Amino acid sequence: MKYYLSAAFALACIALVISLIAMKRGDNAQHEMDAAAIAGFSNRLDTAQLQVAFCQGTMLTLSNRLDESRSASLTFSNQLMEAESTLALVTEQNTNLNRQVAEMESENQTLGRRVMDLTNQVAGLTGQIALTGTNLAQAYKDHALLENRLRRDVAERVVVERKFYNLAELQAQIEKMKGFPEGTVSAGSIYAGLDVEVTSNAVHVIAPN
Repeated sequence: MKYYLSAAFALACIALVISLIAMKRGDNAQHEMDAAAIAGFSNRLDTAQLQVAFCQGTMLTLSNRLDESRSASLTFSNQLMEAESTLALVTEQNTNLNRQVAEMESENQTLGRRVMDLTNQVAGLTGQIALTGTNLAQAYKDHALLENRLRRDVAERVVVERKFYNLAELQAQIEKMKGFPEGTVSAGSIYAGLDVEVTSNAVHVIAPN
């Protein structure tokens, strides 16, 4: 009886050892499979981390490029605003210049008309000066004639006065006057041909033609 119990216990132990060995081998195999799976997951994680890092680098590069693009866009926007402001200023200056040119053209036309008027006035004055010169020449000529006539008249007057103060000449003139008909000697006949105008208080010499 004891023999059978010992044999059964031995068989149970053997079975238990075999089970343990089998379990150990299964655990080892499972452990190896798990380790391989973990290594695969680790490699995938490393790869994923590399890809994430690469994506982060790409995103950082894209972010930097986006910032650069935003900065360039802002710079371009500022330049565009400055260009628009400059264009508006240039347009205003051009308008002002056009207005100034129009005003200058109007002033030039006015000055041109004034120059023509002055030219005409100068021409008129030149004609008047020439006419005045002609008149002065004629006046000088008339003055010379009047001066000669005055000298002649003065000489004739002196001669008459001298004859008046000469008794023989005066008596001869009185005898001559006795022979003239009554009324033939008048004031008009006395000054006839002398080119003088006689009034009650003055005598004016008439300029010869």
